[in-house]
Amino acid sequence: MGTLHVLDHPLIQHKLAILRDARTGVKEFREIVGEIAALMCYEATRDLPTEEVEIQTPVAPAKVRVLAGKKLAIVPILRAGLGMVDRMITLIPSAKVGHIGLYRDPETHRPVEYYCKLPGDISERRVFLVDPMLATGGSAAAAIGFLKEHGCRSITLMNIIAAPEGIEVVRSAHPDVDLFVAAVDERLNEHAYIVPGLGDAGDRIFGTK
Repeated sequence: MGTLHVLDHPLIQHKLAILRDARTGVKEFREIVGEIAALMCYEATRDLPTEEVEIQTPVAPAKVRVLAGKKLAIVPILRAGLGMVDRMITLIPSAKVGHIGLYRDPETHRPVEYYCKLPGDISERRVFLVDPMLATGGSAAAAIGFLKEHGCRSITLMNIIAAPEGIEVVRSAHPDVDLFVAAVDERLNEHAYIVPGLGDAGDRIFGTK
């Protein structure tokens, strides 16, 4: 059974306050999204297995621990998810990156796939699926479904802000997936935007309207 982790670390919460502020410009917004993603990645990878190896320091031999086991992959949901990738790659440079492109139909609010490109060995990797916002949950649930169709069995979903409705949809459709979020907001409005949220993450990351 997957677990919902709400990351209330003071640094994450402080940076999240900056993201929410309508006065925050594109450059700062983009940088803060990356910083929060790195902090969340630190928490989401806490249970990665390690193994002991011996190395030579400048002073003496030493037994140290290095990552072991499953290889990793980061898969952003396009386009806003791209804003979370670079800083995560800095922490786990051996991870491969895939991309899933979805858009929300303005009438039905249901996800429509327009792009899916994943590493050839994705089924052998632990996958971190990333998107700043978890609103209706439809896109995330669909993306997780695509990953499972490609053989993925170890999937973690990372979102900066989530609506209760989106969490419920993902957990109902994919109860085996762990969720890491920085905040659970109040609700969705009639336009399926998170309230209070931070607006459209993609527009604010890329400076579009």
